Amino acid sequence: MLQTLFNRLRSSRLTTWIFLSLVAGLLIGAYAPEFAQSLKPFRTLFLNGIKCIVAPLIFSSIVIGIASAGSVGSLGRTGFRAIVYFELATTFALAIGLLFANWVRPGDGISVVHDVTNSLSTVAHTKVTFGGFVEHLLPSNFAEAIVKGDVLQVVIFSVLFGMGVMMAGEKGAPMLAFCQSMNDVMFRFTAIVMTLAPLGVGASIASSVAENGVQVILPLLKLVGTLYFALFVFGVCVLIPALLYSRVKIGAFWREIRPCFFLAFATSSSESAYPLALQSLNKIGIPRRISSFVLPLGYSFNLDGSTLHLALASVFIAQAAKIELSLSTQITMMLTLMLTTKGVAAVPRASLVVLSGTLTAFGLPLEGVALILGVDTFMDMARTSINLLGNCVATAVVTRWEGEKVAPEYQART
Repeated sequence: MLQTLFNRLRSSRLTTWIFLSLVAGLLIGAYAPEFAQSLKPFRTLFLNGIKCIVAPLIFSSIVIGIASAGSVGSLGRTGFRAIVYFELATTFALAIGLLFANWVRPGDGISVVHDVTNSLSTVAHTKVTFGGFVEHLLPSNFAEAIVKGDVLQVVIFSVLFGMGVMMAGEKGAPMLAFCQSMNDVMFRFTAIVMTLAPLGVGASIASSVAENGVQVILPLLKLVGTLYFALFVFGVCVLIPALLYSRVKIGAFWREIRPCFFLAFATSSSESAYPLALQSLNKIGIPRRISSFVLPLGYSFNLDGSTLHLALASVFIAQAAKIELSLSTQITMMLTLMLTTKGVAAVPRASLVVLSGTLTAFGLPLEGVALILGVDTFMDMARTSINLLGNCVATAVVTRWEGEKVAPEYQART
């Protein structure tokens, strides 16, 4: 019965209910903020339900995917192709961000206010260094990585564990069977939790609007609007051509992925949409060995929306501080962001952490981040949903590069 209910919700009905919840949450947050605050526990309940799924689902799906790769060489080829696509997509995202920042110039007419909030101080003291990144790759305790929700550490541990299972051959078969069973159980668990999605989405939007207020957008509407439009252009100019190259029907792909997209948008959490996205990709016909490996890897290395936002925000702050950056400086900044955005998805407010480090490195006023904090919630919704969509598209591209095809009903005519 629960499986039937989930299948119904996963169709267009899920998108409809999520959209209605978005509208209802916006209205409640704007006109009944006190009541909206009382709904916050439902947002936490839903997100906690999703978070407890993510680590075991990533672990089991990666182990199964690696075991089905057949050999370490095949796995390495898939990983290399995924990284190549990630770098190409990230480069386009940064270029589009810089293009719109210089064209629209959202920072003109706004002045940097030297008022560093406590939140800003916390962000500023969080340093992202190459040495720290390398040390952070493997967990000292796998259970601790699960508790912290550190996706990168969970992914790397799972990859190494899966390689161990694959190389163990017959002796690794019982562990592979266990992971397959766990994977099936976690999908059923997801079916139960996803029945709470509309409630969680509505509560999330209502509490966010009540906490920040719609009016906080008005002074910085130009920046928020520029980001949303730039992300739309990125989708049209990069993601759609990538799907066409992958020989995937745009409409059919979007209909299957859109519940995940709206879920990520409403909750500002890519993790919340991961279980549903993985199931959707499997339904589209993306081979499990690709979807279960590329999708979680992209959560740490393919943050298209976040990197575009960072390029736009960096130049925005320079403009607000009346500092004109040369083209060479902006290109250098873009290359820096390509490196510093890798592997920081688990850091709280990761985009602000990376932005703070970038501003410091290029002599821009760190106080400029305070301008963005007020509207960061609304921008986070957009960049998070594009992060998810970009990773789903990445699995389609790697599928084409691997010589595989999606399900017939999702194949575009060649």
